[in-house]
Amino acid sequence: MNRTIYVSNKPLDEAKRIWRQALTDHHFFDRSPTEIVRVDDCLGRLTAEPVFAGTSSPSYNAAAMDGIAVHFEDLAGASDSSPVHLPRDRYQLVNTGNALPEGFNAVVMIEDVHQASDTEVELGMPATPWQHVRTIGEDIVATELILPEGHRIRPIDQGAMLATGVTEIMVKRPPKAVVIPTGSELIQPGEPARPGQIIEFNSRILAGYLQEWGADARRAAPLADDPESLRQTILTATRENDIVILNAGASAGTKDFTAQVLADLGRIIVHGVAIKPGKPVILAIVGDTPVIGLPGYPVSAVLTMRLFVREMIAGFLGLEAPAPQIIEATMSRPLHSSMGVDQFVRVTLGNVGDTLMATPSGKGAGAVMSLVRADGLLTIPAGSEGVGAGEKVAIELVRPKVEVDSTLVFIGSHDNILDLIANQLHKQRPIIRISSAHVGSMGGIMAIRRNEAHLAGCHLLDEETGEYNISFLKRFLPSLPLRLINLCYRQQGLIVRKGNPKNIKNFSDIAKGGLVFINRQGGAGTRLLTDKILGEANIKSAEIKGYDHEEYTHMSVAAAVAGGSVDTGMGILAAAKALDLDFIPVAEERYDLIIPERFIANRKVIAVLELMKSNRGFHEEILALGGYNLRDCGKIMYRQ
Repeated sequence: MNRTIYVSNKPLDEAKRIWRQALTDHHFFDRSPTEIVRVDDCLGRLTAEPVFAGTSSPSYNAAAMDGIAVHFEDLAGASDSSPVHLPRDRYQLVNTGNALPEGFNAVVMIEDVHQASDTEVELGMPATPWQHVRTIGEDIVATELILPEGHRIRPIDQGAMLATGVTEIMVKRPPKAVVIPTGSELIQPGEPARPGQIIEFNSRILAGYLQEWGADARRAAPLADDPESLRQTILTATRENDIVILNAGASAGTKDFTAQVLADLGRIIVHGVAIKPGKPVILAIVGDTPVIGLPGYPVSAVLTMRLFVREMIAGFLGLEAPAPQIIEATMSRPLHSSMGVDQFVRVTLGNVGDTLMATPSGKGAGAVMSLVRADGLLTIPAGSEGVGAGEKVAIELVRPKVEVDSTLVFIGSHDNILDLIANQLHKQRPIIRISSAHVGSMGGIMAIRRNEAHLAGCHLLDEETGEYNISFLKRFLPSLPLRLINLCYRQQGLIVRKGNPKNIKNFSDIAKGGLVFINRQGGAGTRLLTDKILGEANIKSAEIKGYDHEEYTHMSVAAAVAGGSVDTGMGILAAAKALDLDFIPVAEERYDLIIPERFIANRKVIAVLELMKSNRGFHEEILALGGYNLRDCGKIMYRQ
């Protein structure tokens, strides 16, 4: 089969309009299938027709209190000074919910009844007609409307229907959807992965979102890269489902057969949309069934399905597409975007003082954790080259606003302890979350300077004084009241593969051996330490192969070493230990937290400080990571 290329690269709005029209032409939104279900099983379903009461509720006159049933006329003249005495044949004992005996028309609460004798009661106040009685149809009358058409059924609705004798109702059948992952390299979770094999988890994510949006979704087994198998699978799937989702194979690789097969079986409406991520999406119709070919990367797949499938499900059920919740935020750092495409950026959010800050949560269409961490989506339109730091932007929330309001914003140097802090806070105070952006120590100082973070991690060594962090605070934050509080001391060194196969001892070995190094980004404390060591050894950065190759976290450096793409990189012992790598110690450094004075009383900051000072279990967790010393943890190292 010939290699395919994108049929087009349509602007997003045009692609959505064309796709909506194609669905309309094939009567996708007019099908409205229904089914009868038991009321016991209808929670969350949508009514397909109005629901009317079968009987009245209550269906008899019922006592609303424990007491006695009386004739209200008998008590017309009753008072404390002139009580009425009723003989046994003029009252009857009743409990709440009992049918009111024939001929009686009021209930007196038991606490207002004085038993004068075995055969007579004394009552000191009059009664009104139907006092303390739930009359027939008081709640709802037979044939009265209980629920309108298109109503999503709640537990209370189930109770109301059952109370009036309705046991079965007509509901809208959700669209049947199937997710078909494609790729010969896919293996199931739990199977050992060899190089070139990928654990198949996308279908779980995609089917979960389809289910959440209202579809009846299932997952198919992974399909190998074979055009004939793909053809037969699509034919069967389109006969059995209302929506077919193909994951991977939508691009222009040598094994991407989806476009050609769909063109042979039906009609491709759109192939290629000017969005990032998600450009190679395929929107097709086979018979009358829509088939959506999604990119293979998880972030691309999720965002593309959100753009093109979510409103399809709503329309199939006769609902309006869900309105996005948009809020305004301030960007914490600049962000570049390619001209000509609508770019969707995952961001984390947090209120810093009176300002809601937005920070990109990750990069890359395969970075599934960027969606796990994301609080919202920033859309950078096709005509823009990006947004600047401090710029106001519109964010579509993907997480409840109450969670965003309870987020602690951390910007600065990365350390593995931050994950432990986030976990411990969630265990102890589930309402508090941490949004962290790893931009290096200088990036953290600048974020504090711009009032964009509650706290920042910093480990900058002043070569002249031998002191950590303080001189940098005096230089860049001279007039800001703040506290510098120690988190830990940690071991920095060269991370190498298990067994140190290249026999690396120092940077001279790296330079002379032409070994591949991976660096931290400019402004990171680890980068400054690396430059200091190179300077002391009279090694020029140009002599280090890979000096300009940068990563943003210690774990990313360790992962690059573990994956074999580099020979070594500077990082902390905890990162090396986490990936079972070897470590060559270089220096112990001090890692502090910068906290503006105005946030010291913030409940989220207080929670972190209390955790640092007094939680023995937390300290044990840190020490178990390896390479840490907590001798000054929680101590104020400097105050201005």
